[in-house]
Amino acid sequence: MNRRAFLAKSSTAVLAAGFCAPFAAFSEETQPGHSHSAKLGWKISVQQWTYRRVPLFEGLKMAAEVGLRCFEPRSILKLDTKRPGMDADENMSEDARKELKTRADDLGIAFPSVFADFNGKPDQAKKVLEFWKSLGVTYVVSEPPMKSIDMLEPLFAEYGMQLALHNHQRGKSDYWHPDIVLDHSKKHGKQIGACCDVGQWARSGLKPVDCLRKIGHDRMISFHLKDVVAMGDLDSRNTVIGEGAADSANCLKEIHSLGYRALVTIDFEHDSDRLQDDMMKNVSFIEKIAKSLAVDDHSR
Repeated sequence: MNRRAFLAKSSTAVLAAGFCAPFAAFSEETQPGHSHSAKLGWKISVQQWTYRRVPLFEGLKMAAEVGLRCFEPRSILKLDTKRPGMDADENMSEDARKELKTRADDLGIAFPSVFADFNGKPDQAKKVLEFWKSLGVTYVVSEPPMKSIDMLEPLFAEYGMQLALHNHQRGKSDYWHPDIVLDHSKKHGKQIGACCDVGQWARSGLKPVDCLRKIGHDRMISFHLKDVVAMGDLDSRNTVIGEGAADSANCLKEIHSLGYRALVTIDFEHDSDRLQDDMMKNVSFIEKIAKSLAVDDHSR
């Protein structure tokens, strides 16, 4: 189910995260720290859409249970069961913002990035940046109106943040092709670049590794790692990373070759009652590849 269909169907639905596995049962590779990824300069994160079944407060707990300490909120999703009418966005109350910060701090979770929406108006953009800056965000993943990028660039510079243009699949995003992202970002300074979603490229029938090479180190701000069952199928569902058609192992090898040292954000859309088991596999896959790359680096 895509984001639009999900929101239309369950915009007010929230469920308890009762199926969370005990933290102690998780493998060593999923424990906090992710030492092999850290050696490569990667911080493993997760996009809130992965935990869309539950509001943000519950999603943070679930992320912590699989050993993650970075989290990317999605501003169209719900904040808390106690506040069913409040989204995880810049319009939340000050009390809610403080509680979010406290809960994240208690779990040891940081918000280096957020997926937020812009409506093209300067006042709204400033409110978005000011709010998320207060929570520690540096990278804002978004698909803003193309005509608004000229307006957004100086605001991002003012707040010391970066805009990562995200690529949903062909037909659902103005930024679906890397050439489009490069065309817009190269007209601007380093505040504007790409959030490379390799699963969405695969859905669009594009080879993810080739797209990563095209974007290159200088314009790669953020990286969304997802895998899909079939190349070129715009509606292909997610699968566990490394088990699908997105060439995930080589994508990770490519970002390392390009010198990317930032967030590796798991954007896992296949929700089920085995979600936490699948997330354990996703994290372990990244650590496995990172370990092999770190060994290769050491042997050179």
